[in-house]
Amino acid sequence: MVSNYWNFTAAPFDAALEPATFYTGAPQEEALARLEWIVDERQRFALVVGVEGCGKSHLAAMATRRLGGLGAESVMLSLRGLTPGDWLEMLVGRLPLDAMSRGEPLRPWQQLENRLRENTLMERTTAMVFDDIDDAPSDALDGIVRLISAAEPRYARTVVVATATLSGLSRLPAVIRQRAAVRIELGPWDAADVAGFLSRATQRVGGKADIFSSDAAATLARFSGGVPRVVSQLAHLSLMAAAGDALPQVDPGTVERTWRELSPSGGADASDAAVRSSPGLMAMDPDERDELPVNPHVRVVRRLWG
Repeated sequence: MVSNYWNFTAAPFDAALEPATFYTGAPQEEALARLEWIVDERQRFALVVGVEGCGKSHLAAMATRRLGGLGAESVMLSLRGLTPGDWLEMLVGRLPLDAMSRGEPLRPWQQLENRLRENTLMERTTAMVFDDIDDAPSDALDGIVRLISAAEPRYARTVVVATATLSGLSRLPAVIRQRAAVRIELGPWDAADVAGFLSRATQRVGGKADIFSSDAAATLARFSGGVPRVVSQLAHLSLMAAAGDALPQVDPGTVERTWRELSPSGGADASDAAVRSSPGLMAMDPDERDELPVNPHVRVVRRLWG
């Protein structure tokens, strides 16, 4: 219903880690520039930190592509939820090894080091991007310490990038925190970035650039604190509310009303089970339903779905 009302071809605030949905705000541009510097200067390790929802995973995905575009052999691996013993095989599995190399009876670590040596001899950088390092199993942390600390020639063109939450930094070994050649803090968007993101997101799916008025974008930036995940969630619900009221444009009053009518259950990121507890929400498109971050029993949603 929301897509039909606004003439969207898809959900504008899709959380998929795809290039099309990535918005390069000032914090993202600065972070990517620093990561390019890491490769240019042959520094070994960079640590990207930020609050939950600031877009670290999306940045990690884009950094993998950006570093690959600079000629590096780049791979990305999320360490969240992995059990001990899994990370290394998954990492090696993402390297572009030929059939002969994969068929060699070597342990994964030997395969990895052989690849690092090959790339070094070819003067090609190997860039490994680890998302959610603060949720990594202990053996993954030990392996990353080895990657960023080893002085052997085979590691000469190795670059490691890792992301972590600010609250999770204390869980990392001191050597990881101390070895970072640069620590990149991914901050929130400012009002201009929020307005640019909203306009680009709606245009990307066939909508008008000014579906959110300039005042509505400023209001949304203020209530969301500029945190990208919260911006997307509040924007999605504001579109629903404006459609329910048959408005031609999302205005600041709709954004503020949407924000104030939300009845959080367990914070901004309520569980999926709570979201699905409402029979009315089960009639929604799954992509739209899964984006709802709050208790479904709010007037904004009831206006649309009963």
